Amino acid sequence: MPANASSPIPPALDQLRDQSEVVPEECPGLLERLAQVPDPRDPCGVRHALVYVLALAACAVLADATSLLAVGEWISDAPPAVLDRLGARRDPLTGRPPPS
Repeated sequence: MPANASSPIPPALDQLRDQSEVVPEECPGLLERLAQVPDPRDPCGVRHALVYVLALAACAVLADATSLLAVGEWISDAPPAVLDRLGARRDPLTGRPPPS
């Protein structure tokens, strides 16, 4: 008798195959979903919206960053157009958008 699969991935993929076609207007984007995450930070001293910080981290991980250092390096090297698309707020002194 074969052993039971321990990974839940195949059943999850089967469920996705059975779903109806997704209409882009009905499916929220990454920024809309991340904007729903409550911000636990004290508002005093907050420079960047939580949705922006989370989006940067998500993009870095999707680009294969596997550590906090790699995430920070990806953010430092990200093109300004990408940062602007994610909702960057530029520093008035340096002009740099990513959080440090």
